[in-house]
Amino acid sequence: MTSTLSPPVATPAEPRGRSTFGRMLRAEWTKFRTLRGWVLAVLIGAALIDVVGLFAVHSTISCDQGSGKACYQPLPTGPGGQAVTDSFYFVRQPLAGDGAITVRMTSLTGHYSAAPPAPAEPSAGSAVPPATPADPGQQAGGVDATQPWSKAGIIIKASTTPGSAYAAMTATGGHGTRMQWNFTHDVAGLAGPVAAASPQWLRLTRAGDTVTGYDSADGVTWTKVATAHLAGLPATVQVGLFATSPGVLVVTESFGGSSATGTSSTATGTFDHVLLSGATTGAGWTGEAIAGDGAPGARPGGDQPGSYERAGDQIRVTGSGDIAPAVPGVSSSPAPTAAIEDHLQGVFLGLITLVVVAAMFATAEYRRGLVRVTLAAMPGRGRVLAAKAVVIGAATFAAALVAAAIAVPVGARLSRDEGSYVLPVSGPTEARVIVGTALLVAVCAVLALAVGVILRRGAAAVAAVVVGIVLPYLLGVVPALPVEAREWVLRVTPAAGFAIEQSIPRYAQVTAEYSPPAYFPLSPWAGFAVLCGYAAAALAVAYVLLRRRDA
Repeated sequence: MTSTLSPPVATPAEPRGRSTFGRMLRAEWTKFRTLRGWVLAVLIGAALIDVVGLFAVHSTISCDQGSGKACYQPLPTGPGGQAVTDSFYFVRQPLAGDGAITVRMTSLTGHYSAAPPAPAEPSAGSAVPPATPADPGQQAGGVDATQPWSKAGIIIKASTTPGSAYAAMTATGGHGTRMQWNFTHDVAGLAGPVAAASPQWLRLTRAGDTVTGYDSADGVTWTKVATAHLAGLPATVQVGLFATSPGVLVVTESFGGSSATGTSSTATGTFDHVLLSGATTGAGWTGEAIAGDGAPGARPGGDQPGSYERAGDQIRVTGSGDIAPAVPGVSSSPAPTAAIEDHLQGVFLGLITLVVVAAMFATAEYRRGLVRVTLAAMPGRGRVLAAKAVVIGAATFAAALVAAAIAVPVGARLSRDEGSYVLPVSGPTEARVIVGTALLVAVCAVLALAVGVILRRGAAAVAAVVVGIVLPYLLGVVPALPVEAREWVLRVTPAAGFAIEQSIPRYAQVTAEYSPPAYFPLSPWAGFAVLCGYAAAALAVAYVLLRRRDA
């Protein structure tokens, strides 16, 4: 009797590489979570982010009304939801429907105080020269000069409410002619200063929600500078002439800190050949100081100095303040401001703890001789390194994410309680700051892990990471070096990754102290990319050495 055996039925096999890497991940995770000291250190690092950021960072504001909440003053909000400074002197008429305004500008002069001035009573503009001097540049005790972003020109504005939509054609003290609209948009026109020998012609036209700006050197040949679409512009808008000038910011740096002293400035623009077309009331010009800078009691027509005078065809307008986004360190607004990342200063100390854990996660097996067992049990040394990087990156990311998600909203509440106005940001920006902080910590941990594999000694790895990340950060944010040197350090070292926490962008048209630690020289994602580049390079070196060296 014979029998035949059927061949066994083939069953799909799990891909070996995927199965092996999955086992490696589980094994590395088990090593990490079963060593309670590492888990505790990660929790301590996360706790440091919140403890230091929320309880050690305080800046309570004092004012005539008291301190803390009593000093809180909100800033106007622009059409894009950002906080803005909207302070200037406005000589206006209502314009119903479509129309245009054209002027010739023959001079722009300025003045700033030699010392912080005492509060002055505002003067109301009229067709009759005011009792106070129209040009404060003639007053004693100051300097006759325009600021680079002193501005005077023509403007179409939705209303006199600070923060309302607008478009303006303006001559500046140092940046030529510009078209600016809705606070964040700025387009260059003619270059060069305005003067009697080289006047500049400016024009704005309105067609529905669209405002177009033009400039000309002779009033005959016009060049379009830009077109602005102001969504929801009302049927009747305010049109006219304006002048404004940001404060002068003098920054004094010393080891361990810096101080900034601000003083006011004014700008005076001289106009003639003023031509309005469209449906105006014909009631003549009305002068009004628009005060929207967060100063206590700020209100339209309230606190901003300014005036205008008219002599025949000529109109001279003097104003102070700025029409621009509000940013940290700005000199034109007396309102104390804060950013959502201000209470993330504990990330620096928490990061030190977490990168030490990451370095030890790589070097502990070398110190105990267990790395031979690991590499024997798990062939494929590249996968072993990848599994370790995934585990330590995920653990530190999760811990930092929870800590940042607590520090940002709670810190914003504390800042408001201390009297500071927290500059609003969009939802995606806030999410980028929180998630970006967690990514910053995770990538630094992976970098520390790679350094640990390269050096194979815990103390040496920790020292290398401190020198590579912590020391450059300290050199960059502590004013012990010139600003240019500090910015260079924060461009080319792993500390550039801290730029991911910055929520308020730089604006070229805003006078502010754009220096670390408030501002990093690279954009958030560019700075983070520099850090990722260092981590990727360290992992590549670690991979090559892990394959070539004996365990």
